[in-house]
Amino acid sequence: MVEISMTVNGRLLSGAIEGRTLLVEFLREGLGLTGTHVGCDTSQCGACVVHVDGRAVKSCTMLAAEAAGAEVVTIEGMANADGSLSVIQQAFQDHHGLQCGFCTPGMVMSAAALLADNPKPTEAEVRAYLEGNICRCTGYHNIVKAILAASGQDVSHIGGDAIAAE
Repeated sequence: MVEISMTVNGRLLSGAIEGRTLLVEFLREGLGLTGTHVGCDTSQCGACVVHVDGRAVKSCTMLAAEAAGAEVVTIEGMANADGSLSVIQQAFQDHHGLQCGFCTPGMVMSAAALLADNPKPTEAEVRAYLEGNICRCTGYHNIVKAILAASGQDVSHIGGDAIAAE
């Protein structure tokens, strides 16, 4: 067993791990941060996306030891300081960018990384960026709409709302 420390969602946290422990396992089982999901274990679905030193990574393919000393942000760290939803999370809610919710943490984390790199992406750029994230429920239209809305763009021309606004 090896003791590692990393800053997770702004807090310095430590734990004992085996060398083969994946970052997603350390976050979920070692730290109790279960918002990061395990979908495929093969880096295909994107449900496990977290940020490590500002970079979006699939935590099911990164060893926890590789993140030792790093700044890690999980979906639990995306909310505002007062506990309210971040702009991206609120956009997902407002534009019905989720159904079952399984892919949502990875989608939100990927969206945050995209908007950090490209604050005003086109619809095509959003779709291309999300190619590494699988959603089996939504058809992606409302996810794309939510990401564009979070970037401050007009989304009235994008269809696909599953639930009509009241």
